[in-house]
Amino acid sequence: MTRALDRLTRCFYKARPLWVAAVALSVTVAEAEVVNGAQLPDGARKVGENRYRAPGDFEETLKYYRTVYPAGTFSRKSIVNQPGVKAVHIVNPSGKNFEGLNIYEANEEVRIYIVPAQPSAKQPAKKAPETKPGKKTR
Repeated sequence: MTRALDRLTRCFYKARPLWVAAVALSVTVAEAEVVNGAQLPDGARKVGENRYRAPGDFEETLKYYRTVYPAGTFSRKSIVNQPGVKAVHIVNPSGKNFEGLNIYEANEEVRIYIVPAQPSAKQPAKKAPETKPGKKTR
């Protein structure tokens, strides 16, 4: 007696196309919002110009930014650490689009401030030397 797996007949298993897995993954992974080149956590709400309220607590927000902006590349420094107030600055080493992020907790709210990039100091355009109308130049 031969088993069904030993036969050369068609089997009932059909492999699913790869696009099914890709669609399933894209549905479960939400895209984070990017403002001025800085990535914000999902659910962050705008409260002012370059200011956002984070959906989680301070530690969750810092954990999120450890994965988005690794500490080896993006240095961090504590700004304030007083009772009831915590703040950390994350430096953008390229300085492109934004200088860094300030993440702070006060009054049981976590806020994110995107420090905008300072415009580069442009040198004034050189003017051609003026000639007097009565004199000819060579």
